[in-house]
Amino acid sequence: MRIPIDRNSEIPLYRQIEQYFRQAILSGSLTAQTRLPASRTLAHDLGVNRITIETAYGELEADGLVYTHPGSGVYVLPMPAQPARQPAPIDALWPLWQQELALQPAEASPRVPAASPGCIDFSPGGGASDLFPVEEFRKVLQNILRREGNAALEYGDPCGYVPLRATIAQVLASQGLQTSPDNVLITSGSQQAIALVCQTLLRPGDCILVEAPTYASGLELFHGLGLKVIGVPLDENGLQMDALETALQQHHPRLIYTIPNFHNPTGVCLSAARRRTLLELSRRHNAAVLEDDFVGDLRYEGRALPTLKSLDPGGQVIYVSTFSKMLMPGLRVGFMVADGPALERLARLKRTTDLATSSFIQRALENYVTIGRYQAHLRRSCLLYRRRRDAALQAVRRWLPEQTRWTAPQGGLFLWLRLPPGMDSARLLPLALSAGVSFAPGRSFFADGCSGAEALRLNFTLLPPEQIDEGIQRLARALDQLSRSD
Repeated sequence: MRIPIDRNSEIPLYRQIEQYFRQAILSGSLTAQTRLPASRTLAHDLGVNRITIETAYGELEADGLVYTHPGSGVYVLPMPAQPARQPAPIDALWPLWQQELALQPAEASPRVPAASPGCIDFSPGGGASDLFPVEEFRKVLQNILRREGNAALEYGDPCGYVPLRATIAQVLASQGLQTSPDNVLITSGSQQAIALVCQTLLRPGDCILVEAPTYASGLELFHGLGLKVIGVPLDENGLQMDALETALQQHHPRLIYTIPNFHNPTGVCLSAARRRTLLELSRRHNAAVLEDDFVGDLRYEGRALPTLKSLDPGGQVIYVSTFSKMLMPGLRVGFMVADGPALERLARLKRTTDLATSSFIQRALENYVTIGRYQAHLRRSCLLYRRRRDAALQAVRRWLPEQTRWTAPQGGLFLWLRLPPGMDSARLLPLALSAGVSFAPGRSFFADGCSGAEALRLNFTLLPPEQIDEGIQRLARALDQLSRSD
């Protein structure tokens, strides 16, 4: 098979091969049940390592485009049903600039195929919808409209509703982070906050250091902004400081992005000693620190650790958090804490990007948090999520192979599993879906798109204990099927 590959391109060879097959499958050139070339044969034809082909196929499989039939090969999966009227070919339908966009490579996190009815789904990244305080929030919204009327629906302060910023400053102070409401900037979710920081501090081609693994949508954002993303390994105590120092010396990054509390996807926390070392290293190498504290208040046991921002008197750290994971993701309200010229630039970019986050939702959220409902909701969530975490740990100990490894999280949403040697979570996923269970494959959390084949992430907060146990049993059956196929 002739596949055009550019060995001088910055796009890895496996990604070029994956994109070729992806386009062929999505365009219909490769139809359902078509067998892809054997990895050994294609590697010989293209003059590449066989692992390169297997990695490309693994990416396609993780995205639900192909599946592996043990002992037979890799086959194209059926596409979802399309409308009877097919769109015109791209060259006939779109102007030239649209065609050029379509041909440009786009970095994206591997997509977990949609779970079918009855599937036990551990893959999402948010909290449990059965805990959404819908009725309470409905009453708050009604009260806001009745009390404030049209004013609640006007454009608001680009930096955020002032009473909400004051409330956030009070909440942070109770957690050990002293700040002024003037240093709080409200954003449309933490994803926008992360984007604003990157767009303010970095330019295409600049280097950003991240944990390996890290937040998948963050990686997608960083790649989309044209940044050079370097992963730094972590262990059960968080980011490894020796590796961080080496990366700082070699790559001279402008920014370090870190999730020190209940890390996504591993669930680990950065130790107190390493937090201070990280700040020292960042100052020494003039690298800003972006602290993503997306579920820092979801602690089930152990002592709370200080945020990096609370340890930083000099404006080295920009702190980002959100209400999405603890309340309802549809609220799209996050915030950041920053100082000095960076805050001024961030506020200006926020204003030019979307004018302001919804004034109506901000007012309602301020009312909800102020009257104490949020703290009560947080306590309920921690109690429930702890029971679900315990159920997940009990189930993986009971049902999964002995060589499976994990670190029990003290809080947060996720359990990070490392499968027995030789197991690939991208190959496991189609078998798991057939068994009625889904998860997030490990590769999507690594900057290089290749590491993490042996790992997967489970969100243990979404389901009651009996469903968690059943889901892990299904996962164990899929693992057994995969081991027998090798």
